[in-house]
Amino acid sequence: MDRLKAYVVGATGLVGQRYVQLLAEHPWFDLVGVAASERSAGRKYGEINWVLETPMPRKAAELRIDRLDVDSLPKVDVIFSALPSEVAARVEPEMARRGHMVVSNSSNMRLDPDVPLLIPEVNPDDLSLVKEQRARRGWSGFVIKKPNCSTTILDLPLKPILDEFGISRIHVATMQAVTGAGYAGVPSVAIIDNLIPYIKGEEEKIVNETRKIFRREIEIYATTTRVPVLDGHTEAVYVDTVRDFDVEAAAELMAKFRGVPQELGLPTAPPQPVIPIRALDRPQPRLDRMAGRGMSVVVGRIRKLAPKKLAFVALGHNTIRGAAGNAVLAAELSIKSGLY
Repeated sequence: MDRLKAYVVGATGLVGQRYVQLLAEHPWFDLVGVAASERSAGRKYGEINWVLETPMPRKAAELRIDRLDVDSLPKVDVIFSALPSEVAARVEPEMARRGHMVVSNSSNMRLDPDVPLLIPEVNPDDLSLVKEQRARRGWSGFVIKKPNCSTTILDLPLKPILDEFGISRIHVATMQAVTGAGYAGVPSVAIIDNLIPYIKGEEEKIVNETRKIFRREIEIYATTTRVPVLDGHTEAVYVDTVRDFDVEAAAELMAKFRGVPQELGLPTAPPQPVIPIRALDRPQPRLDRMAGRGMSVVVGRIRKLAPKKLAFVALGHNTIRGAAGNAVLAAELSIKSGLY
């Protein structure tokens, strides 16, 4: 397969930088351009405030940042979007109308019935919505959305449980890293030595997105909090199952869970998307967030509290599996499925 031309819009923020990091050495994609707001346009990408843990890819550093302008987008194969939702709502539909494949981190359109909200291992069949989307909207291109980061981290370990035992009710409390709010999202004086027990819009996203992804009206209750952790969202999960279960069987189901990305050997797919761990004091963000190169969800404290009541703690990297990595994997699956 010839390498496909990739372009990142919203490239200077945290998720945009993750896109650049993942795409710069990708075997399928050639990162040919980046775009951002007026204040960054015209500068070399190497001049931005790069805040990730690895050095900026040399090729990316030489790129000139374009001003975001739908009328002057270069001819590329895939556009990866890390735009603020209010901007994405204006420009992403126009990009798709003009024939672009848009894979987006932004929250606009996630709940639209003809837009795939994709966790590639969990609901790959929802790519079939692209045909409906094109017909309904008259687009030659299309938009694919990845879910909220906490939704993704929750739904991956829940999928094998849902398939085997059924799920009637979910309670989840999240402890979300500061990078989930962006580089300047939480002031240091607000989060150091503190916990913020509310994140606007997050609880509703977990509820509504999980129902769409699983195609079930499951009873879901969520509490989302912000904690002084750099990367890695931790979630305490309580599940009422439809059928009773053995706790060892539940852990084994998670460990053996594989999806279409693993079957196809997609480049960004982790060999094991869900990794159960037996240590009582795990998972921990510092120790476990880079499991599977940041693409695996680590699950610990798997317990049976009572008949049909399962509890566990899940951890995933919020800007890799929860954001850019999930989107890159979605693009790979879309290409392998013949959508491009």
